[in-house]
This record gives sequence, structure tokens and C-alpha cells, in this order.
Amino acid sequence: MRFFITGISTDVGKTIASAIVVEALQADYWKPVQAGDLKYSDSHKIEELISNSKTKIHMNSYALHTPMSPHAAAEIDRVTIEVDKIKEPNTENRLVIEGAGGLLVPLNDSETIFDLIKLDYKVIVVSRHYLGSINHSLLTIEKLQEKNLNVGVIFSGDEHPTTESIILKKTGVTFLGRIKEEKVFNKEVVKKYAEQFRSALESF
Repeated sequence: MRFFITGISTDVGKTIASAIVVEALQADYWKPVQAGDLKYSDSHKIEELISNSKTKIHMNSYALHTPMSPHAAAEIDRVTIEVDKIKEPNTENRLVIEGAGGLLVPLNDSETIFDLIKLDYKVIVVSRHYLGSINHSLLTIEKLQEKNLNVGVIFSGDEHPTTESIILKKTGVTFLGRIKEEKVFNKEVVKKYAEQFRSALESF
């Protein structure tokens, strides 16, 4: 089983959500395209946040040096991202795949993160409340539902009932849980959320 984690924008909490899902399912982790922070990448962060010994963290297909949109970071590195060269790692374990930025972040002149999502993936959208987040959430989920994908949502940050309820009502997606504001995210906090989310993820 493959879980693809995307966000409604940048900095909404995808990597923390990924760590929680990885820990809950003792799944493998893979970020196909990493742009920037190669010495402390999202893969490094996942490794730092999980406690189980079953998870394997797989290498990026593209590791780019500049923290920009992948297509622009690739141009600086003088490479072109080719989607057909982004090969899912071979594993019999469950796999959590973390996207980069939002769904329509460009990888090259014609393809986006959306083009990495296969029809049998379960897609988890990380939504965080801010002015405009309802629109971004609905557009993201609508795009995924056009492909008849199985979609769930994790809300990140302080609870905002009116925002959350309208997103769930209008889309009908599965609510998987909420990650609250925490003073720190470490192994203990991630493990606590993993235990809370496990049942919903198992039945998703």
C-alpha cells in the first residue's frame, strides 16, 4: 500500500505528517524530489523523528541544491527532471511518499507533482488554516477527486471548526486526524500522534 502526502501550500506541515504516518504504519519513506537543505533534508528529519526499526528511508530520485520550485532548482543544477526516471523504490513494506510543496508545483515545463500520483495511491492532504486555505484545500482535493483517488485529510495547527467542517462537508473526504501546535516535535510527540492516528490510517 502506498500513501502519497501532499499539502495545500508550502510550510503546512507535510514532513511532520509524513513522520507520524510512517511511525504509525512502520512504513518506508521516500521523497522523490528534494529541493534544498540537502545536509538536513526531509529524509534526515524523518529519520530523526521516528522510533521504529522497521522503516527504511529511500534515496531521492532528484536531490537539488536550491530551495526553490523543483523545475527552477533543477535548472540551476543544470538538470531536467524526467518523471519517467522517478522510479518508486522496490519494497514489500508500506510506503509513504512525500511530495514537494503543493499539488501543481512544476517539475519541468509540462509536468507537476500531480503527475507522480498513481491511481492506486491513497492520498493524504495536509491542510493548515490561514486566510485563503479553504480555497486552496478545495482546489487541491477537487483536482485529486477528478482522478478518482482515495483522499483523506489531516489538519495541521490549531483547530478551526468552521474551516474544517466546510472542507469536509464539501468534499466528503476521510478525516484522518489533527496535528496541534506543539512546542517541539520530537520522537515522543510523533509517537504519541502515531498511536492516535493508527486506527484511522489502517482503515483508510
